[in-house]
Amino acid sequence: MRYLLYPVFLLCFCIGFSQDGDVPKKYTLDMSQFYGSILLHNTDISHLITNHPGGIILGFNRKRFGHEDWEAALGYPDTGFSFVYQDMNNPTLGEHFGLYAHYNFYFLKRNLQLRIGQGVAYNTNPYDKNENFRNNAYGSHLLSSTIVMFNYHKENIVAGLGFKTGISLIHYSNANFKAPNTSTNTMAFNFGLTYDLDQDAAIEYIVPEEKEKIKEPIRYNLVLRGGANESDVIDMGRYGFAIVSAYADKRLGNRSAIQLGTDVFFSNFLKELIRYQSTSFPELDVAPDTDYKRVGVFLGHELFVNKLSVVAQLGYYVYYPFDFEGRMYNRVGLKRYFGDKMFGAVTLKSHGAKAEAIEFGIGVRL
Repeated sequence: MRYLLYPVFLLCFCIGFSQDGDVPKKYTLDMSQFYGSILLHNTDISHLITNHPGGIILGFNRKRFGHEDWEAALGYPDTGFSFVYQDMNNPTLGEHFGLYAHYNFYFLKRNLQLRIGQGVAYNTNPYDKNENFRNNAYGSHLLSSTIVMFNYHKENIVAGLGFKTGISLIHYSNANFKAPNTSTNTMAFNFGLTYDLDQDAAIEYIVPEEKEKIKEPIRYNLVLRGGANESDVIDMGRYGFAIVSAYADKRLGNRSAIQLGTDVFFSNFLKELIRYQSTSFPELDVAPDTDYKRVGVFLGHELFVNKLSVVAQLGYYVYYPFDFEGRMYNRVGLKRYFGDKMFGAVTLKSHGAKAEAIEFGIGVRL
């Protein structure tokens, strides 16, 4: 499960803690308590929704003042880390301990804060066919996790102290690295305090100079992605996969580009699933020699930050010999550029809310 650590390590590296020099720095802490409910996104987990989960969220934040172009362009967001402890208040589901890298975005004169974090969580009681067979939500101790917080946020009201209150969404899943993986989503109300570690430091926001709009010709990208996953059938086994992607992109300005391309999927777990269904479920009428490969076309968007970019793609299988989760698929994730052409990527490929795999890729943009 060490592969699930890579997304948060990449994000921590990319959000700028390596930046140094004489740039002034300002840091804050926050602590929130939350209490909420598990959302019924899948009827298969209805037996697990028995009580209201609760916990705490701790945050460490670095304020940004526009010393780099991307900071002003995104409204001077904070970068930082979050720690989340969550008690599911259900012995079958256990407890979670999560570490995240996050951004805090601000709106309405910086009174509303949106925190988006991605990280890794440890679950204390995952599925076990002998000891915990009712837990079909988590198939492993280590889980990929996403946190979204939307808060009214007021800092440094008195002696560095402030407060925040709002709603939070916490998602846990291992992206089908190990079955079962029905996952959970917790919607919660939270209330907490903030503390400004540098309350007496006054740093002005830098208003950037007007920059010429970036104009580029159509660029062509080639990406090789890989990883490992398994089907929803427990103990069927984990198999490697490979994806070859080719697409063109066109810059719309300094921060955005649209994409159009194709994916070719070599998903080896489907080989075993096809064999299993053809022999064990003849009523499904699956031929044992059905091709496991798929081909999709997609439309996407890329948001450029600095060397980091955020990608979102929506695809449709045009070659689809075996029916698995429907023809539509989506992909979201991060890219990190190394120089002008090479990049690495960590993305989540799914069918709606149903995750298929975490993909690790390397590519070139020509």
